[in-house]
Amino acid sequence: MSQLATLYLTPGSGNSYNRMLVKHQLALTLEVKLLNVLVGETRRPEFLKINPLGVVPYLVLANGTGLGESNALAWYLAEGSALIPSQPLHRAQAVQWMIFEQTSLEPNISPARFFTLVVPDQRSAHEAEFPGWLERGNKALARLNAHLTQRQYITDGDYSVADIAVYGYTHMAEQG
Repeated sequence: MSQLATLYLTPGSGNSYNRMLVKHQLALTLEVKLLNVLVGETRRPEFLKINPLGVVPYLVLANGTGLGESNALAWYLAEGSALIPSQPLHRAQAVQWMIFEQTSLEPNISPARFFTLVVPDQRSAHEAEFPGWLERGNKALARLNAHLTQRQYITDGDYSVADIAVYGYTHMAEQG
């Protein structure tokens, strides 16, 4: 990636954390702007002009083009680097596990962690959802663990953007 871009993130988010890992591991030159979602900074008019959906992480290229969805950002930032698998099968495996991360890990680990660690005063309002989050989250973690038992990396190839993707919330799972 040769253009200077601005990366909007929120502290404490696994999705934001992953994007910073890609940035740091590839030594990318990006402007990073931290927004506090807890005080509504992503809902302010100035950010909604940048991203009408009001969500982070979000990347704005130097030409003004915006890009959302955390794994799409990671893939874009890693394009042309060793973090993008060179073999078609390995690329497909990376995409497969990045989708798994967003559909099985993040939606279960993230809310359990959020209402336990970030806003524990709101946990009681979500108590009925915790058993499902924990069951589905543990099932997803068990699947990931079984997959990694006989391998070093998430794909049949080398360390990739998919390893970074699954790391974001798995390394914080016990906090939920």
